[in-house]
Amino acid sequence: MPLKFDIERHDTDILILGTGGAGMFAALHAQQSAPPGTKISIAVKGLIGKCGCTRMVQGGYNVAMGGGDTVERHFMDTINGGKWLPNQAMAWKLCEQAVVRVRELENEIGCFFDRNADGTLHQKAFAGQTADRTVHKGDLTGIEIINRLMEQVLSRPIEKLQEHRAIGLIPTKDGTALSGVLFIDMRTGKFRFVRAKTVMMGTGGGPTMYKYHTPSGDKTMDGLAMALRAGLPLRDMEMVQFHPTGLLAGDHTKMTGTVLEEGLRGAGGQLLNGSDHRFMFDVDARGERATRDVVSRGIYAEMRKNNTSKNGGVYISMAHLGPDNVRQKFSGMVKRCADSGFDLAAGKVEVVPTAHYFMGGVVVDENTRTQMEGLYVAGEDAGGAHGSNRLGGNGVANSTVYGGVAGDVMGADIRRMGALRDPDEAVLDAEIERAQYPLSRKPGNIQSLRHDLQEAMWEDVGVMRTETGMLRGIDRVAEISDRLMDVGVDSTDLAFNLTWHDWLNMRSLCDVSTVIAEAGIARENSRGAHFREDFPEPGDIETSYFTVARKSGDDVEVTREQVQFTIVRPGETILPEGEPETLVEA
Repeated sequence: MPLKFDIERHDTDILILGTGGAGMFAALHAQQSAPPGTKISIAVKGLIGKCGCTRMVQGGYNVAMGGGDTVERHFMDTINGGKWLPNQAMAWKLCEQAVVRVRELENEIGCFFDRNADGTLHQKAFAGQTADRTVHKGDLTGIEIINRLMEQVLSRPIEKLQEHRAIGLIPTKDGTALSGVLFIDMRTGKFRFVRAKTVMMGTGGGPTMYKYHTPSGDKTMDGLAMALRAGLPLRDMEMVQFHPTGLLAGDHTKMTGTVLEEGLRGAGGQLLNGSDHRFMFDVDARGERATRDVVSRGIYAEMRKNNTSKNGGVYISMAHLGPDNVRQKFSGMVKRCADSGFDLAAGKVEVVPTAHYFMGGVVVDENTRTQMEGLYVAGEDAGGAHGSNRLGGNGVANSTVYGGVAGDVMGADIRRMGALRDPDEAVLDAEIERAQYPLSRKPGNIQSLRHDLQEAMWEDVGVMRTETGMLRGIDRVAEISDRLMDVGVDSTDLAFNLTWHDWLNMRSLCDVSTVIAEAGIARENSRGAHFREDFPEPGDIETSYFTVARKSGDDVEVTREQVQFTIVRPGETILPEGEPETLVEA
């Protein structure tokens, strides 16, 4: 019999899930755009400013701000980098509004980015881009952005629901609109249902179902798992980005998998295999400055040939650029490597492709609206802007741009909305029962299950894929899911019961892992981050499609939809005045 718990009921007007760049910008913009007296609440699984992925951004923020660079050029790099799969309206707004948002970050939020001697913003080179456009604060850009956003949010009359884990999107009884969100207050272990007129989901991605991954372990795709259960369509779910240079320090340390930023390769860093051969020019004419997917596959090929470093990866070398120069430009990276026993400035550092970012997400329009009234999605939870591959530096730009857009749109939309909507109590009860499931079962080893999941996804649904492997991966995930359902949690004290939350994390990861593999099987070509050895060609660009996954009973149904070339077609580019021009070489 399920345990019985009281539900605390709480009302607000605008509810924001997540306190990364998307969530905090949404809160600030909603406060500006909403009618006077609007109650705004922001909820986060951890503590404001101390968790999430934006804080971990090292490289920087892409923005076209001079030196021959243009919004049009940034847009074309984004479309080409995404292999013509992005939602073009979203990609355009990302590139156009990044200029506005960077100025807002400096002039209103209080960020200080690195500058040139003449006072202009310094912009460095990132892979896959035709201009040096990445604004940064050394190699610790995310900390600068999040610290300043945190100061702004904490000083405003915004309700803060910290250490509140969202576990269910609760619709109205007719299913046409969102009523609110069910949480667990992690400090007490109690359930809390929050009604809201508008909800923005910005919980971030977090592909931590892979053996090597960059996000912290508490990032477990919870938002996408909730959206899937709510019946929302998810696009591009096969598109998991592996960053080529994750630190490889051995299985004994959590530092393994953390990112060594793209600026290292942009500045001239060299990748060497176990024989000290610089192999990337054998793979691509751009060498180490090829896009992340290409470099990751190049490294993975060396690993398959056992042409590897001590721990089974490859090396990155910066010493030829001058140790003092490296220490000055990449002080954060030098310290991170030193903490793990490597000398980045004067020696070689072991690296491995590491699951980093999720291009897939909820289907939204360029104003962050979903098909469910009252629900908006921004940041890594939203699909479409990046297509099959995200350019380094476009991630934090995407989060802050679309977080601000969501805040503006919610503030405007709320003016036409009436009373708060009543929830479907049956769905609410079902979500509570789902979360309670492990509390009445005998405790077991959840961490061993997570290890098994990470091995299965790395081996069968990783950098290089086949239908046979992905089908095997689906079976392995199903078996792990079944074992999870036999594992319980000590329910004596639910306040900060982290084992309970580990169990919920695993449930989210298993659900989303299955969708990744199902979508991967449905894409019978190779685009960007998704590479199939049994379908190595990219397919016809003119008839490009994206995958759409939906929950269908207990199964996942994946369909295809045609990409709409609303701004530029394959073989064309865009001039600064906005008129398409046919390329000499498409």
